[in-house]
Amino acid sequence: MSSSSAAPSGAAGTAVPEDDGVWSTWKLSPTPVRAILLGVFVNRLGAFFQTFLVLFLTHRGFTKFEAGFALTAYGVGSMLGVLAGGALADRLGPRLATLLSMGGSAVLLLSVLYLRNYPLLVAAVVLVGLIGQLYRPASATLLSELTVKQRQVMIFALYRWALNLGTTAAPLIGAALIVVSYDLLFWAEAVTAIGYGVIAAVALPRREPRRSPAEATQQAAPKQPDGYRAVLADGRFVMYLLAMLVNAAVYIQYVSTLPLTMRDAGLATFWFSLVIALNGFIVITCELLVTKFTQKLPIKLVVGLGFALLGGGFALYALPWGVAIFLIGTLVWTAAEIIAGPTLFAYPGMVAPDHLRGRYIGSTQLMFSLGSALGPGLGVFLYDAIGLNAWWCFGVVSLIAMVLATSGMRRIDAADTDPPAAGAPVEELPAASAAPTAAPSVTDLHVSSESR
Repeated sequence: MSSSSAAPSGAAGTAVPEDDGVWSTWKLSPTPVRAILLGVFVNRLGAFFQTFLVLFLTHRGFTKFEAGFALTAYGVGSMLGVLAGGALADRLGPRLATLLSMGGSAVLLLSVLYLRNYPLLVAAVVLVGLIGQLYRPASATLLSELTVKQRQVMIFALYRWALNLGTTAAPLIGAALIVVSYDLLFWAEAVTAIGYGVIAAVALPRREPRRSPAEATQQAAPKQPDGYRAVLADGRFVMYLLAMLVNAAVYIQYVSTLPLTMRDAGLATFWFSLVIALNGFIVITCELLVTKFTQKLPIKLVVGLGFALLGGGFALYALPWGVAIFLIGTLVWTAAEIIAGPTLFAYPGMVAPDHLRGRYIGSTQLMFSLGSALGPGLGVFLYDAIGLNAWWCFGVVSLIAMVLATSGMRRIDAADTDPPAAGAPVEELPAASAAPTAAPSVTDLHVSSESR
């Protein structure tokens, strides 16, 4: 450990890190954590399938309706995949779940190239979505298990950065590959999936399947909900899940209702492209720097501020002030994303019971995916009915979601901030890269540690 990573002991006699910044968090993370960050970046560099599926199928002679239905089927498979991935992460462990996801998706991706029968092709597309998404809860689960809670917000900011950077580059790479051949596009994505699989096989730790406390002690206990039923039995977390559903449905309006609004305001497509590019640029360049400060704040405050800024930014779009208001509104809701995004996706793993961590994370990812799927249609319907007033509605709904989220979030005690080494969630952690135990300096929920 470098000299900059330790400070005087805290109340429990543990070392308190002086620097919880980006580089310090990366340097002090266990090797498997760094492997996950590298792996998801490699995997997202080849994330061509969803973006180019409609173009590929119409190029092969299928109708626009058939291509659109196949894309919808892929979305359904993806949502089922995050649910199944959460369960597999708990049952098999994140390493095996990731290997299954990467190996299976590579094979299924290539099968789509050679299927001409439409029902079989749709079935393969559903399986690509399902198997290909198993890794998401698994990756987030292992990040949460191997990172002290004091650093988890920053780790998830790094995770989001790797995802966003890879996702931003992928369409450009895909467009270049299509010039050569659509076949090359699919082979390239299969290769990147295998690449993450190799990283997972080499660097991710093996561990025994998680068991409930009663199973672990082999003691008879009253029948308790298990699996996703246990998640649903956690009333406060269900409130958080509902907030995530609403948040995603509001957030996704930037790709559905916003372009229609800007078109109706008489603005060229260039301006819509500009505001979207502005959002992506700010997220990639600024989120890690902002997280260095927001991770030290109470997470209820951070999440509440994020929801409020999202609603406020979208409400600004209702003002008839031309292109300026679209730029200002985008800056406001982009601030919401970089302030609250890492915390929103770090929180489930921080409060979940050990044997249900994958399912807590998987259910959160499902709610975000479901909201992203339902939001565009609902938003466009509302905009068609009431025009610019729809943006006021999005603002109000976001404030309602803020109340749900902050009411459902739990306080994390100082005793919960120990690293996972003592609990041994994995068989082995590299001693040279194990993160130090950290004790927070306050008793409230302060943290200084997961397609946006």
